[in-house]
Amino acid sequence: MAFPLALSALQEGGALLLFTGVLAPLVGLLLKRVSGGWETMGGGPFAILNERPQRHSASGAQKVDPAIQAAEVRQMLEAKSERRRRRGEAPLDVEAEAERLLAAAEQPRGEEAMDAELRAEVRQLVVVRNERRMRNGMEPLDVEAETERQLADLIGSS
Repeated sequence: MAFPLALSALQEGGALLLFTGVLAPLVGLLLKRVSGGWETMGGGPFAILNERPQRHSASGAQKVDPAIQAAEVRQMLEAKSERRRRRGEAPLDVEAEAERLLAAAEQPRGEEAMDAELRAEVRQLVVVRNERRMRNGMEPLDVEAETERQLADLIGSS
């Protein structure tokens, strides 16, 4: 007696290919469309996905007491100089190197430097515009107020 569901090896292989190649992707797409499942997979109240990276404050890194910073810099330089001395190399001039590093730390970097450069460039443009206005017989603008207005427009447009 032949069972109606009994399949030959070739028919079983075809059914398996049909399921894995066509039906499974269709079921996946259907689930994604209906429930948005891929975006919430692994989610929940205790999931890592819910942790958002913390934003840094607008002022950047926290301010460090200059005395503490200078002491730590000197301490690290003394250790570096001692390691060099033990290897037979010339030791560092700790005070001169500390002054150089601390002076470099005072210089604005990153966004602060870019902001200062941008402010200076916008101010130069306002000064040139004022000179052109005065040549045309118009009243000059307040340079600082116009610089602030231009920066606000520029920052607001990005």
